[in-house]
Amino acid sequence: MKKTFVLDTNVLLHDPSAINRFEDNEVVLPITIIEELDRFKKRPDETGRNARQVSRMLDRLRQHGSLTEGIRLDHSGILRVALCRRETLTALPLELEGDTDDNEILAVALEQRHRCERPVVLVSKDTNLRIKADTLGLAAEDYETDKIDLEGLYSGGTEVLVEAESFTQLFQTGSVDLQGKFYPNQALTLVDVTNPSHTALALINANGQAVPLPKLPYHGISQIQARNREQQFAFNLLLNDEISLVTLVGKAGTGKTLLAVAAGVHKVADEHLYSRLLIARPIVPMGRDIGYLPGDVGEKMTPWMQPLFDNFDLIFGTQDSLDKPSHWRRGHEELIERGLLEIEPLTYIRGRTLPKQFLIVDEAQNLTPHEVKTILTRAGEGTKVILTGDIAQIDNPYVDAASNGLAYVVERFKQEPLAGHITLQRGERSTLAERATELL
Repeated sequence: MKKTFVLDTNVLLHDPSAINRFEDNEVVLPITIIEELDRFKKRPDETGRNARQVSRMLDRLRQHGSLTEGIRLDHSGILRVALCRRETLTALPLELEGDTDDNEILAVALEQRHRCERPVVLVSKDTNLRIKADTLGLAAEDYETDKIDLEGLYSGGTEVLVEAESFTQLFQTGSVDLQGKFYPNQALTLVDVTNPSHTALALINANGQAVPLPKLPYHGISQIQARNREQQFAFNLLLNDEISLVTLVGKAGTGKTLLAVAAGVHKVADEHLYSRLLIARPIVPMGRDIGYLPGDVGEKMTPWMQPLFDNFDLIFGTQDSLDKPSHWRRGHEELIERGLLEIEPLTYIRGRTLPKQFLIVDEAQNLTPHEVKTILTRAGEGTKVILTGDIAQIDNPYVDAASNGLAYVVERFKQEPLAGHITLQRGERSTLAERATELL
């Protein structure tokens, strides 16, 4: 049965193409949304860009008919802009009095329920608005088009029970065919079915075969050693030049950013396979104006980028640089001066083309799927992109563990040979940090 979906403004700001996601159903936009879009469109961040995109889309659609009477969409759905009647607004419960935007959206949803026989659903990413709608007897849902199933989120690795002969074939011929469904670049721990203590690490290649995990250099990567098998898998994905996209997910202290930075320094400064190591982090909330902080861009970014500087100090052994003479230089400062390292907020990456660069996007769990798409489409020829983050620590109020851009990319790219993913499980920062993550 067809339905009528009444959208909240935050749905369009989250996904500018949301009006086309409801197939052949009716989509209703309360008129107050247009007013809200007008307020947001002047912002220089991603929210402002989304608001302008929606406004342009509505302007194009109105050329094909009347927005208040309804315009046919691509999937045979209908789009309408609905006015809010004063009598409906004043009929709301006493606690909801006032011409607030949320109340006007609720009033429009109530009017739609009275005027048509089909089910009416209010769609909003605002938890409180959904609760208000429910108390008024309205069906309310979150916008779940880009949500993924957290229970089945691809981990990037698995254990496989095999016969002893498979180990022999793996190391003698360099590959082995295994029974079961696997994804390209998936990490495998092969376990001897007759002797569980006998194991081997392998990866699935582009042909669907398991191949031995390449050994890492004895001295580590940029002096950083892999401390567990997930970190070994991660390093191999990061160092494989045939893999253009790597996603690393894990709780605090598992080494996501450190491994990515160490691999980037190795590829850029040692092997010279990429022209630059570019590291970006979202300013949370995404796109907040860094002009509120004093100083030039570098000084403004220091509070946001300090975790990255800590990783560089660990790689270059300059943790005690404060005790050094004034002429002592930290490792990342030399790389910046040589033009091999660039650290900047994601705001400045929009609109750029980034060829032959090792791009690390840290704290990617705070990005929406649309924002991650914008970043990935910046990648030029020969660029490798690494997304790192912890989907359990999200600061962006417009996304959650199931709708953030990092988890979205993990699921969408798991079948692509050019992508690799691993979930880091074990904390290696310190015993205290690991126990705090587990207990608190």
